[in-house]
Amino acid sequence: MVDHLANTEINSQRIAAVENCFGASGQPLAVPGRVLLGEGILTKECRKKPKPRIFFLFNDILVYGSIVINKRKYNSQHIIPLEDVTLETLPDTLQMKNRWMIKTSKKSFVVSAASLTERKEWISHLEECIRHLLTKTGRQPSTEHAAPWIPDKATDICMRCTQTKFSTLTRRHHCRKCGFVVCGDCSRQRFLMPRLSPKPLRVCNLCYRQLLAEQKKEAEADCQQLERYCSAIAGCEPSSGDDSDKSDDDKADQWPADTEFYTSEVSWSSFHS
Repeated sequence: MVDHLANTEINSQRIAAVENCFGASGQPLAVPGRVLLGEGILTKECRKKPKPRIFFLFNDILVYGSIVINKRKYNSQHIIPLEDVTLETLPDTLQMKNRWMIKTSKKSFVVSAASLTERKEWISHLEECIRHLLTKTGRQPSTEHAAPWIPDKATDICMRCTQTKFSTLTRRHHCRKCGFVVCGDCSRQRFLMPRLSPKPLRVCNLCYRQLLAEQKKEAEADCQQLERYCSAIAGCEPSSGDDSDKSDDDKADQWPADTEFYTSEVSWSSFHS
């Protein structure tokens, strides 16, 4: 289908229609070789409550946004590269049926289709596009994914201390590492996670300790690797920690005087061809 529709007038018209619906708030979507394969309304699990969202499946990206007027105006455009996506089918809940999770390194979230048939179609087309992209680029499927946020209404108490009750005055917060709903006392720390944001993000106390431990472990591994590298270099030995120049002074007579070093015709350097 992709090869059949690429560079056709009908495909260009469809993409232009999507761009027009997002207007100036959206990014340009028409690029050479890009094909619009499908579109539809899915229910997305948001922080406050499930909300309808318009989704557009292209052969290389997944685009979604908020519906202002269906088929006429959308906003809050989001673009997800498909090669960063993995999918996970989820069981039904009382509130949502035909669910699955869209997981990426920066954001993961749950959506549901109107019917089981629609879910199968969405997942089938998504997986086919992802498989084609990974084969084309030679990349491996992504293994690191951002945790989906637990909806606010899923709990009335902090999911870490299990003591604090949420109310109008006691706000809910989300840990950016695990996605749990936590209280302010259990999420006072910030940690830099470049994969998610260039700025330090709120994390719960447990995840903060885990992240610090991982950071320390990585730093120690880097130090060990550096020491092994230095030891492997000829004549490079681990420092004894003695800052004394005594050993250098003792060996000074083994080296030529400055005049001999600069005036002799002996070559003190050699280069490998």
